[in-house]
Amino acid sequence: MPRITSPKPLTSTVILAGNPNCGKTTLFNALTGLRAKVGNYPGVTVERKEGRMLGSDPGLTLTILDLPGSYSLCPQSLDERITRDVLLQRLPEVSPPGVVVIVADASNLERNLYFATQVIELGHPTLMALNMMDVAEANGLTIDANGLASQLGIPVVPVVASSGKGIPELKLQIQQMARQPAFPIFSRFCSLPEAFEDEWKTIEDLLTSNYPNKPALSRSESLLILGDDRTTRSTRTGIPEAVWDAIETARQRLEKAGIRWNSVVIESRYVRASTICQAVLKECHPTDLTFSDRLDRVLTHRYWGLIIFGLMMVGVFQSIFTFAQWPMHALDTGVTQIGHWLGHRIPAGDFQSLAIDGIVAGVGAVVVFLPQICLLFLFIGILEDTGYMARAAFIMDRVMSRVGLHGKSFIPLLSSFACAIPGIMAARTIENTKARLITILVAPLMSCSARLPVYTLLIAACIPERTLVGFIPLQGATLFALYILGILGALGMAWFFKRTLLRGETPLLIMELPPYKRPTLHVVARHVWDRAFLFLKKAGTLILGINILLWFFATYPKSETIAQKYSDLRRPYLAEHSASQPGSLDSAQQHALKNLAQLETQERLENSYAGRLGHLIEPLIQPLGMDWQIGIGIVTSFAAREVFVSTMSTIYNVGAGDDDSTQSLARTMRNQTRPDGTPVYTPLSGITLMVFYVFALQCASTVAIVRKETHSWKWPLFQWLYMGFLAWISAFAIYQSGRLMGWS
Repeated sequence: MPRITSPKPLTSTVILAGNPNCGKTTLFNALTGLRAKVGNYPGVTVERKEGRMLGSDPGLTLTILDLPGSYSLCPQSLDERITRDVLLQRLPEVSPPGVVVIVADASNLERNLYFATQVIELGHPTLMALNMMDVAEANGLTIDANGLASQLGIPVVPVVASSGKGIPELKLQIQQMARQPAFPIFSRFCSLPEAFEDEWKTIEDLLTSNYPNKPALSRSESLLILGDDRTTRSTRTGIPEAVWDAIETARQRLEKAGIRWNSVVIESRYVRASTICQAVLKECHPTDLTFSDRLDRVLTHRYWGLIIFGLMMVGVFQSIFTFAQWPMHALDTGVTQIGHWLGHRIPAGDFQSLAIDGIVAGVGAVVVFLPQICLLFLFIGILEDTGYMARAAFIMDRVMSRVGLHGKSFIPLLSSFACAIPGIMAARTIENTKARLITILVAPLMSCSARLPVYTLLIAACIPERTLVGFIPLQGATLFALYILGILGALGMAWFFKRTLLRGETPLLIMELPPYKRPTLHVVARHVWDRAFLFLKKAGTLILGINILLWFFATYPKSETIAQKYSDLRRPYLAEHSASQPGSLDSAQQHALKNLAQLETQERLENSYAGRLGHLIEPLIQPLGMDWQIGIGIVTSFAAREVFVSTMSTIYNVGAGDDDSTQSLARTMRNQTRPDGTPVYTPLSGITLMVFYVFALQCASTVAIVRKETHSWKWPLFQWLYMGFLAWISAFAIYQSGRLMGWS
């Protein structure tokens, strides 16, 4: 009997390509169910996002690859180069496209058609997802999808990715094309002079050897490299030198013939895009202002825009304090209960101290700030999803251009509020090398989310709960001021670098403002969840490991001399009373024993490895009003800024009794005193330490990513040194000035 074998599963790669702000990422999330595998393309720092398409037919596996947004296949940035190289099959690690989905913004069709026609000419099985149909309809636009499909020669599927409308139809079309690829008939979207056609044909013949089985790629790429000099400058990978010689000769002949070879293709393509739009697009009320236009009159106003932006940021930061208090208190209580539970089940000794004081107290001190992190990313996600962030870039460009920063630098700097690493990586969209390097150098000055636990702890410990001018909370205003200080520091250093180390002209900002839209709840929620997961992952790995090491260094070496010394000091209080009847001690005796326990803990810590390290660097930070214990926190937080919080928790809880462990860390810090009895943490010392963290580069991961981006250790080392110097000088100036004014 013959064996029946099941058909071999069919796998295919689906490429999503389109302009920036066309809703491509939202569509990717809709197709994959928000399940993405994120990494980098080999050799570069461009993010690579791919995922499995949900709802595929049995026996069909479709991998969705989301390409960076691009306006053209003639690249100007590293992002656009990756898009071009994937579509031209220049990257061996990326499978050949099985289906290419062009994502187009229906509300701005003509601008999207330029890139779309370039992709169609490549000859891959291609279809168009006409996204944001709801926005187009709200703007009074009606699009004939069937007519557009006829004009382009590919299937067109209208969708609203944010709501899921049209997604089932799009999935069905993708599956049909994956099983039975439909290659578009090569359409010419350019009407070119005969002389240009002849030169184009010559270059095409020379390129045919590059793509023997893909004649459309040869024809398309020959047009790209002949008609755009930016392609020549960007890369010569995979193209024989003889082809470049022929291109230079062809351009010279075209110039002699009076043909502008570097603009004739662009102009012709835009003319064809305009013709297509006239045939398929109908405007119902073209003279009416859209909702986005009316809103922009206020939100992007020269003066009102800045005021509204500032008030919005103050509201966000104050909300982080106000709304996060209840969940933070619940987490703090939970951490305390876990410590008590372990304390009753683990015998007294080093292992109990490690579990309670090192792990639970240390990691718990950071985890308790999770609600604030979630609230911060909730607000950022909403502002991004509504389209306001692009307006913020437009508003801030007026300020940034005055200090020499490129307008596109705002997005990387804005991303750095979440984390400097993606912010630095986002600088790859800046074409100008010097402008990109300046952006990388100043991005860590923006107050990232890792600083938030440090700021919150120090504000709670040092800044009183008062109001300014009767209604502005002082704590919220302090947090806002720290963020503003980081922004001003970044702008100031950018101005300095632009006029010293990295002189050059500042390119103008050309930026598209996407229409306003309602935020998509599940997209924002997923954004918050992803960031919260990364925060908890760091707390459970990096911070946990550091706390275990810190506990060891803060506990050892143990001194029998110190133990005997305090045992002798306690003996008079306990001699008259049985150890089984501690309640017989009066309040004065209990207080005396508690002070002795605190002094013993202090002396043990001072004699430990961590204490010796703190004393070693104390002369450097003493002029800033900081003691050796704070010095330990500064050193350990180089791995990650938020480690400062868990370090302080470990330092102030090692060897502490159960009563001390139930206190909040902020209250514990507020009660710390120097040998002369003066408090360690005052409003002045708290502000000084916060300013130090505003400017200091306390993040090893950031140093590593700058090394990777700049391909040199010179710039990350320079960055670490200049930011450290800036932090010390600023903190010194604030602390010493405050002392002279009597604020200490």
